[in-house]
Parts: sequence; C-alpha cells; structure tokens
Amino acid sequence: MQSVAVIGAALDLGAGRRGVDMGPSAIRYAGLAERLEELGRSVVDHGNVPADIAEATDEGDEHARFLPQILRTCERISRLVAETREAGLFPLVLGGDHSVALGSLGGLAAAHGAGGAIWIDAHGDLNRPQTSPSGNVHGMVLAAALGLAGDAFATDAWPSPAVELTRVALVGTRELDEGERRLIREHDIGVWTMTTIDQIGMERTVREAIEHVAGDNFVHVSLDMDALDPGVAPGVGTPVRGGLRYREAHLALELVADADVLTSLDVVEVNPVLDVANETGKLAVELIASALGARIL
Repeated sequence: MQSVAVIGAALDLGAGRRGVDMGPSAIRYAGLAERLEELGRSVVDHGNVPADIAEATDEGDEHARFLPQILRTCERISRLVAETREAGLFPLVLGGDHSVALGSLGGLAAAHGAGGAIWIDAHGDLNRPQTSPSGNVHGMVLAAALGLAGDAFATDAWPSPAVELTRVALVGTRELDEGERRLIREHDIGVWTMTTIDQIGMERTVREAIEHVAGDNFVHVSLDMDALDPGVAPGVGTPVRGGLRYREAHLALELVADADVLTSLDVVEVNPVLDVANETGKLAVELIASALGARIL
C-alpha cells in the first residue's frame, strides 16, 4: 500500500484572520499518523516548510497581500510534493490557509504536467488581484493554478496552468464574489453548488465531479474545512452556514477513494484559535482517512 508523505504548511499570510498557521499541528495532534498506520499506510513526515509571519514582513500590494512571501513558501511545498511523487509516495499537504494548495498543485504539475482537481470548498477561490474585495491570496489560489490570476503569480517552479480548465470541479460552493461568477461563466468552469447537492444528492454530485476531472497526469483533491457546515467544523476562519453535513463529507471522500483516481490531497483552513476542543482537527483526520480508504466494514 502506498506510503503517505505528510508536508506541513504553517502559513496564514493568505488569510484575513490569524491562527490557521497552527492547523498542521492541530491535525497531527489529533492522531493523524496513528490513523494512517491503522489503514496500513506507512507515514513519512517532512515537518513544516519554512514560512514568513505577518508581524515580520511587509504585506506589499494591497490587492494581493504578502504574495511574494506566499509564493516563496508554495515553491518549497512544490519541491517536496514533486520529490514525493517521484519517489512513488502519496503527498498529503496540511494547511495553513488555502493558498498552500498552489504549492500542492504546482508540485504535481512539475512532476507530471497539468492535471485535474476537485475543489471542496464553500468558496470559489477564483478571485484575481483586480477583482478581490479583500486582497487575501487564499481567495485567488484556484484562479492562479488555472493560469488566470495574472503575471504576479508567475514562477519558474512549475508550469502554468497547473490545472486544466476543463478538469476542475468545485464542490460544495455556496459563496462567490461577482468577479468569480464572471470567471466561471466565461470559462465554463464546472461547479456543483450546495443547491446542486440538495437537488441531486452527494453521491451523484461526486460521481459527476470525478468524471469531469478524470484524465492524465494527476487528480488532486483540495479540501477546505469550511466546506463543512460550521456546526460540524467550527474551527475555520471563513465559516459559511449551510455547508456539508458530517456524513455528506465522508461520503464524498469515500467515493473518491472507491474511484481509485486520487493522486494527492491537501486539507486546509483548520484554525485551532477558533475551534472547540480540536473538533475540526479531529474531523480533518477522519476525512483524510476516508479519502485513503477507511470504511465502516
């Protein structure tokens, strides 16, 4: 069974609230390694990649705050992800805010070429510097991975786009800015909103999303814990009511595991400062286990 390479990304420069940099520690503390070993997976933990902290750095352009520092951290993540794929391991990146996913996807693209991604998130993360109402980079990361966020995101560390436009599926979306809506319409990006899930159910939603992203090179799942309802996952920085229920989230990842297409996973936006008794960190571990094959029987 494929070994798991854990890569911590203790970064909160892309978010508007502090504390998410402690997310990797919270997930590890919730028993991640032990749970993976119960599934028969050996674990190689690379620790946390170096990251700047807000108090010791200049936020720079207000339209893309801390972008050079974020890209520097993502380049470190990318190198580790590419190395783990070349070694035949399964990369599991622990955020940190969602901007770390640019490193996950960049590393996969550097190793394999552009691929597909299922983006399980309350938000679209499809803003660009000129459309973002906050300047927070974690809300631009998918646009950047698709090569749509502009030259400010350019780097030699991975090819652009890292994800093919025709192979991205947003699942659980329920809060979009107007610039994101325009981008989705312009490029016909695949979106399964919470309304869609209410109408057709989680099983059909995920099966359609998997079919949409299937293809060569890689299939990555990026799980933002704010995709779940705040009543289930309280420890997130940008909660939005009306999210995935506990069993819906598990079913989604069980279906991904059943499809046997998953190349890599990142789990982001666990904020222990806002959590209750590490409930969100523990839930993150349970969902990672489901994505990697845990079953009731």
